[in-house]
Parts: sequence; structure tokens; C-alpha cells
Amino acid sequence: MTVAVSLTDPIFTDETAAREHFEAVRWPDGPVCPHCGATGETATQLAGKSHRAGLHQCNACREPFTVKMGSVMESSHLSYRKWALAFHLMASSKKGMSAHQLHRMLGVTYKTAWFLAMRIREAMREINPETLGGEGKFVEADETFTGGKAKNRAYASPPPKEAVMALVERGGKVRSYHVPEVTATTLKPIIVDTIAKDTHFRTDESGRRGIRQPQDGHSLHRRIRSWRRAHQQHRGLFLNLQTRDLWRVSPCQSATPKAISRRVRFPL
Repeated sequence: MTVAVSLTDPIFTDETAAREHFEAVRWPDGPVCPHCGATGETATQLAGKSHRAGLHQCNACREPFTVKMGSVMESSHLSYRKWALAFHLMASSKKGMSAHQLHRMLGVTYKTAWFLAMRIREAMREINPETLGGEGKFVEADETFTGGKAKNRAYASPPPKEAVMALVERGGKVRSYHVPEVTATTLKPIIVDTIAKDTHFRTDESGRRGIRQPQDGHSLHRRIRSWRRAHQQHRGLFLNLQTRDLWRVSPCQSATPKAISRRVRFPL
């Protein structure tokens, strides 16, 4: 069950409440020493003016620790309430949260906001992700190139654009991969390891992904022509792989191959 958190919650304004919130989330059964793994009553909370709030000492290895140690907040001097607010904003924003937006909303420097965003995204990464698709499910693949424009650089030419491949499960998750180049050698291992063998696999006409049937196990692979997909008129959703923005297209709305060249279609 998901509990809604309001921006008026004390964890966003009170330092003690924010620290106790993180301790309750990380240590529901009591403090755990990040040095030796000792749990329960083996840790003593240090108090007094000479110790910072939330400092514990392990009675087994005699090492001090806080709730920040062993987490993405380690080695950070930022307050607990700033971390709590940054976590909330990053997790609750439907269209994502940029470092500049965190910089403006938290009242911190852009360098600090970039550090926060990087650490929080790392905490959101799946450690052992499950395979996409399965029996009766559809997964689509596409790639694009991202990078800055020459007109936005005053004194130097823009670096080469970076290749990004995305695997999209209809009605499910999206996984993006930064690849050194768009060739069958680099894309095929990702597809084979990420997608379940009995998945309906859909791509465009590009042969660079190197998937053939049936030796790769994806016996349900099918390539869809871009012009045919562009002129389908039934209601659906489009996903822009560069921004991951979803929007609805009505049956009467025209779609040209140019407008759909970097989108993946999800029939309803």
C-alpha cells in the first residue's frame, strides 16, 4: 500500500523528523552497523554537544556510523530534510525532474542539485531486473542518437552524438541502454539477455539489431515498416524515446513517417 506524502509533512521542514524518517525506513528493526553488520542492541546512540545528531557507535566493532553511511547519502553534508525533499520531488514528478529544477526549488547550487539527482537516480536503478515480456506479451525496440546542437556551443564544435537503445514492453516498463555504436554486435547481446524467449518482439526494418529467427529463440520476431505503422488510423499511444513522453493520438489525427520516425506505437 502506497502512502501519500504531503509537502507540509514535518520531514521536509524539521531536521530531526527527517533523520528519524530515514532511520525508520532503513532500520525498521533497529540500527544496523554498516561496518560489521551487527544489529539490534549492539549499537548505542551517542548524545551530547560533542556528537552530531543521529550518531551511533557499534559495540561490536567500536566504529561510529549514521543512517547516511552505506547509502547514496554517504559523504554528503547536505541536511536530511533537503535529501527527503529531493527524494520526494524526483519520485513524484510525472515528467521527471532536472537538476536545474532541483536547484531552483531546493535553494541549493546547481552543482549540489546535479549531485543529488545523480545519487537519487542511482538509488532507483534496479539491482537484478527481471526480463521484459513473456508469453503473450509484446516488446518493441528502437534506437536514437542524443546530443547537443552546434548552435548552442559558442566556441567549440559539438561532440559526436551518443547512441541510445530502448526496449519498451507494451503496458510495462521501458529500459534504455547507452551503447558505443548501433550495430548487431552491440545490440544483440542486450536484446537476448533482456527479453524473455517467448516474447512477441517488434522492430522496424533496421537489420542492425542482428536478431534472426529461430536460432536466437525469439521465434515471434516481426519487423514493421515505418510507413505502414505511420498510416494506421486506430487509436493508440506514442512514446518518444528521447524524452520518454507518452501522448494519445486520435483516430482522425494524421501521422506522417517524418513525425513517427522515432516513436514506438502501442495499440490499445
